[in-house]
Parts: sequence; C-alpha cells; structure tokens
Amino acid sequence: MRIDNLQYANWSEKIFRQMREGGVDAIHVTIAYHENFRETVLNFEQWNRWFEQYPDLIMKGQWARDVDIAKETGRTAIFFGFQNPSPIEDDIGLVEIVHSLGARFMQLTYNNQSLLATGCYEAEDTGITRMGKQVIKEMNRVGLVIDMSHSADRSTVEAADLSERPIAITHANPYEWCPALRNKKDDVIRAVTQNGGMLGFSVYPHHLKGKSDCSLQSFCEMIARTAERFGTEHLGIGTDLCQDQPDSVVEWMRVGRWSREVDYGEGSATAPGFPPMPPWFNDNRDFGNIEKGLQEVGMSSQEVAGIMGGNWYEFYSGSFTPTGDPHECADI
Repeated sequence: MRIDNLQYANWSEKIFRQMREGGVDAIHVTIAYHENFRETVLNFEQWNRWFEQYPDLIMKGQWARDVDIAKETGRTAIFFGFQNPSPIEDDIGLVEIVHSLGARFMQLTYNNQSLLATGCYEAEDTGITRMGKQVIKEMNRVGLVIDMSHSADRSTVEAADLSERPIAITHANPYEWCPALRNKKDDVIRAVTQNGGMLGFSVYPHHLKGKSDCSLQSFCEMIARTAERFGTEHLGIGTDLCQDQPDSVVEWMRVGRWSREVDYGEGSATAPGFPPMPPWFNDNRDFGNIEKGLQEVGMSSQEVAGIMGGNWYEFYSGSFTPTGDPHECADI
C-alpha cells in the first residue's frame, strides 16, 4: 500500500496515469490555500469533473475503506484537505459543512497568524486562539483532522494537547536534520506522536538537507533516526509534490491576498520559483526509490510498509468519522 499524504500538483491525465504507474493507492490533495468558502466549493466541483472524466484512474476518498476499494480496482483514492482555515472563514458552522463535502484535513495556519493559531513565520507565537480552541473541538467532533504543518511550535504543541483525537503534521521534516522554519523540532514531533499523531516526511527541496542535492540515503537515514526516537508507527510520507505548477503559483501559495509585496518565505529572493526536485523523486513513479532506500538503511519490511502507507491507513481509519458514530471503525 502506498499513500502520499500531501500533494499540490497541476492536475492532469498525465499525472493521474503516473500515479497508477507508481502504484499510489491514495493521495491527500490540497484543495485550498487562501480560498474562501465559495471558491473552495468550486474546487470541489472541478474535482467532481475529473472523477467523471477519469473513473478508471481516480476516485473520491472519504473513508479508510476507500483506499481498499481504490487498490482493488486499480485506481488512486483522492482525499481533500486545506492548507489554511480560510474555507471556514469566521464561521464554526462551516467545519461540518466542509467535512460533508469531503474535506478530511485542515491546517490551522499557513505560515501567518490566523484566527485559530500562529504560523511558523511569525515573530511571536501566542498559541491557539479562543476561536481555535472551539474549532479544534468541532473538528474533533465531525472527523476533520487538525494539520499543523505550517504552524509555529507553541501552537502545534497546544493543538496536540488540546485535541481529543490525534493530529498530524502532514508534510515536514525534523529541524535537527534540516533547520528550515517549516521543519519541526524534537519537542514538537514528540508532542504530536506521543498523542497518537502522525508526521509525514516531505521531499520538497527547501525542507531537505542539501536541498535539491539531497541524497536518497540521507533522506532515508533521517527517517530511520526519527523512527528510533518517536516510533515507526507514527511516520509516513507527505511529499509536498507540486508537479507541473508554474512558478507564479509560488507567490499564490505564500502570499495569497494578504500583502502587496512578494514574500518568498521558504525560498530565496534570488530564486523565487519552484526548486528542482532531487533526482530520485521527480513524480509519482518514483515512490519505489524511497521504498528501496528505506530497506537499504536497514528498516524491516514491516516498518517500510507502514511508512509507505500502512500507518496513514490506520490513521485514516480512526480519524475521518464523527465521534460517537457507531460506524467509526467500520471503514477499517
């Protein structure tokens, strides 16, 4: 089983076919960065058209059992998530609505301060806000996973402690291995994993040691060391693959509509576009390289299977249904 728990590609039939060639059974797809509720609904609508156009390649994912259906029928299940809470605007009632539409993950921040928490690019981290505490309760109730990939340290630790269900960092790496603002320090990873949460390792070059020149061995050794510290069962892959996106999308991702100035954030002002991917991971056909690399650094077949998808599958099984739902475990 192969699950990638974060991609934001420029979707096309070519990419859908590459997902099948790479044996990818499920992908968590970013469906909103800075969009409001209405704009996000239009993105759901676009995906409905793709499901109609390519029913032999992709299907909508809502529950863990949909990964099994996709695997059995030779398709990729698409699970939706937001990298910003903008789709719920300032209305807690929209949390349940977006879940009913198919959203399964929502970041409480995207780099900046939001109505819910502090982003990793702010100078001061004030933690989870008053609204954030209420939204966390509501996300727990309906089965919308709290994602803290772009959040600051205190906010992430508080979210892990406040949430009654495990949370996720869907796409980041350990700060100790690569000291990027978006990567996570040990105490943050510990807070998430000790509460049953998940960390998805990213191959986005700005988060890699050596950036585009990062070796597969270094990446896989980093995963193995993290497994020793925090437990293999809490780890997976969240590549943050932005395949075929034009460089202009970087500005949309990082700036949205909040500033008149360009803020490249994780990149360099002299090279604002997307960096080249490491040679061992260009697209969905390359997941076998990561699997082989993990085996070569000494991880067991069971550990590798978990990191490549089994751990995310288990996380999906306990996360997507409303609390108290008698069918909560029926999708395993």
